[in-house]
Amino acid sequence: MLITIPNVLSADEVRQFREHLDNADWQDGINTAGSIARNVKKNQQLDDTQEPAISLGNHILRVLAKTPTFVSAALPDRIYPPKFNRYSENETYGAHIDGSLMQIPGTHMTLRTDLSATLFLADPDEYEGGELTIETQYGTQTVKLPAGDMVLYPSTSLHQVSPVTKGTRVASFFWIQSMVSNFQERETLFELDQSIQKLTAELGAAHPEVVKLSGIYHNLIRQWAVPS
Repeated sequence: MLITIPNVLSADEVRQFREHLDNADWQDGINTAGSIARNVKKNQQLDDTQEPAISLGNHILRVLAKTPTFVSAALPDRIYPPKFNRYSENETYGAHIDGSLMQIPGTHMTLRTDLSATLFLADPDEYEGGELTIETQYGTQTVKLPAGDMVLYPSTSLHQVSPVTKGTRVASFFWIQSMVSNFQERETLFELDQSIQKLTAELGAAHPEVVKLSGIYHNLIRQWAVPS
C-alpha cells in the first residue's frame, strides 16, 4: 500500500529547511552506498551525524508524532533518524530494494525496515525528472509531490529515482519499523481506522457502531502488534 500524506511540513517549515539545506555541505552519495547500490546510486547526501541533518531530522520526528495519518498507517515502533539527499542534473538512483535490517546510529538497536518514507523538500516545478517510481502489488506507481508532502510505501518494494534533467530535487528519507510487521494486517488496520474516523465525524464517538468498531480495531492491535 502506497500512502501520500500532504502538508507534513508547512510552507514556512519547508522554507526554513531549504535555507539550511541549500547552504549545507553535501557529499557524494556513493559514500553511504552498499556494494550493490554503488552500481546504481548517483546523488548527494548530508552527513547525518552532523548539523543541520540532526536538528532537521529531529524536527521531522516531532512533526510525525503529531501526524495522525502517519501514526495510523505506520503504527511506528522505531524510526531511523531522517536522512537527506539531493539530485542535480544527470543524477539518479537506479532500481533497488532497501536493506532489511539497519542499525540505528549511536545505539545498539537494530531496525527492521517495514516501511520507507520520502518527504519532498522541493516543489515539482523546481526540477525536471526525479520521479520516485515504486513497484507495488497494484502495478508501477510514479510519485512526485509538492514540497512538504510525504509518501509512505513498503520497504519490500522495488523502487528508483529517475534521472534529474534540470534543476535540483531535495528530499528527506527514512525507514520505519512497525509494531505490525505484516503489511496486509497493517493495511487492514489502517483502512479500519480511517473508516472509524469518518464514522466518528458523522455519527459521534458515542454511537454504538463506532464504539463496536473501535473495540474491534483495538482487539486486532492486541492480536497483531509486537512492540519491541
